[in-house]
Amino acid sequence: MLDWNLIDTVLLDMDGTLLDLHFDNFFWTEHLPKMYAQQQSISEDESSARLRDRLGSDVGTLQWYCLDHWSEQLGMDLPALKRELRHMVAIRPFAIEFLHHLRAQELDVVMVTNAHRTTLEIKMEEIDITGWFDRVVLSHDLRAPKEDQAFWHRLQALHPFDPARTLLIDDTERVLESARDYGIAHLLTLLQPDSRRQKRIDTCFPGIHHFDEIMPAGAAP
Repeated sequence: MLDWNLIDTVLLDMDGTLLDLHFDNFFWTEHLPKMYAQQQSISEDESSARLRDRLGSDVGTLQWYCLDHWSEQLGMDLPALKRELRHMVAIRPFAIEFLHHLRAQELDVVMVTNAHRTTLEIKMEEIDITGWFDRVVLSHDLRAPKEDQAFWHRLQALHPFDPARTLLIDDTERVLESARDYGIAHLLTLLQPDSRRQKRIDTCFPGIHHFDEIMPAGAAP
């Protein structure tokens, strides 16, 4: 699927790519509605409906990814609620082995995530993988989400890379579309970002189930 001789830089998403998206989906669709229902003295069904309406706005914007914004909007300490579930943070199969291979090949490896810095800190308290990367880049620091062309231009200024020799692996197709428009040549998505949900079959980009599928021949899985 990949000719590693054509790749110098690997950009890797965090949630749903390196980490199982189950933590995030469970938090936003089950844990938060339960806590919000208690705070508002309403049923969990009504809580879920209200949150769907509120959280459904501005999808893909920097504000949508901002924990501080939603803590203020909902009148709740979302970082504290996330820490209650920290034990659920899980690395995806073969992710560490894949990172080990990338380092052994002396490729330029960068984490690029839309996650809020507090979310990153909470997850890395449980599973710290930052040491595998040459750089960790948060969209909040660049003041643009990965869905926005400004993100890639600012990333280029911060950490120069050749788009034609760059691989991006991300579970969000709007991000992959943005990267394609910027000129990033090698794009892959994940077919099952959340291990508890069905495998996706309608992706617009080439997809993998686990990282062992793209290990070069001879690399230990």
